[in-house]
Amino acid sequence: MARIGFVFPGQGAQVVGMGRDLYDHSPAARKVFDIVDRACNIAVSQLCFFGPDEVLKETANTQPALFAASVAAYAACREAGLEPGAAAGHSVGEYAALVAAGSLTVEAGARLVKARGEAMAHAAHERPGAMAAVLGLDAPTVLQCCQEANPTGVVVPANLNAPGQIVISGEAHAVERASELLKARGAKRVVPLAVSGAFHSPLMETAVATLRGVLQLTDVSDPSLPVVQNVTADYARSADEVKANLAAQVAGPVRWVETVERLVGDGVTTFVECGPGSVLTGLIKRIAPGVVCFSVGDTASLALAAENAVAGAVLTEDL
Repeated sequence: MARIGFVFPGQGAQVVGMGRDLYDHSPAARKVFDIVDRACNIAVSQLCFFGPDEVLKETANTQPALFAASVAAYAACREAGLEPGAAAGHSVGEYAALVAAGSLTVEAGARLVKARGEAMAHAAHERPGAMAAVLGLDAPTVLQCCQEANPTGVVVPANLNAPGQIVISGEAHAVERASELLKARGAKRVVPLAVSGAFHSPLMETAVATLRGVLQLTDVSDPSLPVVQNVTADYARSADEVKANLAAQVAGPVRWVETVERLVGDGVTTFVECGPGSVLTGLIKRIAPGVVCFSVGDTASLALAAENAVAGAVLTEDL
């Protein structure tokens, strides 16, 4: 039988109101929100449900809120009978994936994500930076332009999201220089992103050190199901690997294209995106057009996935 991969979105997918419908109708989802609220010692659930948006968008708030909404959707999926055969998450979504994989408890994941968000916000304040989305160029060309711009400052490929969609990150003047080079090389568009820092770049190194210290004090288990991590685009097989990769991920690239290709190559034919929106569903369809995708963020989308995901996986396998 074909395997179902659960995937979890990263920062940028958040929206005021996320998770409220599941909280109201799913005991499993409600339990997740209650655990996250207690673990973070703030009303994360109220931030998810009511915002306001300008507060929700702050990095230190976005990350625990998105974690709560994503893990709640995952819990509701399991309550409805959907079980993952593998998992992966985009950036902060990796923490929710590790809950699904049995490496982190909900409580431990919430505390880690809260610490991560605070550390990244602090690093962004210490070393301000910028990010930009590059559309229409391949990864080697983007890397080459970043390297050519490096004499002016730090800039690197940060998120390799889909064919023709790569985000660069670094010092503002270096991102600007790389953007000029990328346009000259034929990029369809280079779009500056409204972000608070240069995430997944060397400007986040202080956050790496902080998170590494927090991880040393956190109970992490060996994954109980296959989970692909961002910085390696490979399976983590031990708690030590999980910890090392989580720390490195803050300043390292999100290798999402390779992550999806790895899962599809190993037999995943159906993806269930747990959390707000459908950003990953769109990316996955571009990376692997033949797969089936479902996005679960409320009771209606949950019912659709619960009814069709397993059948879709079997049907795709039989083709």
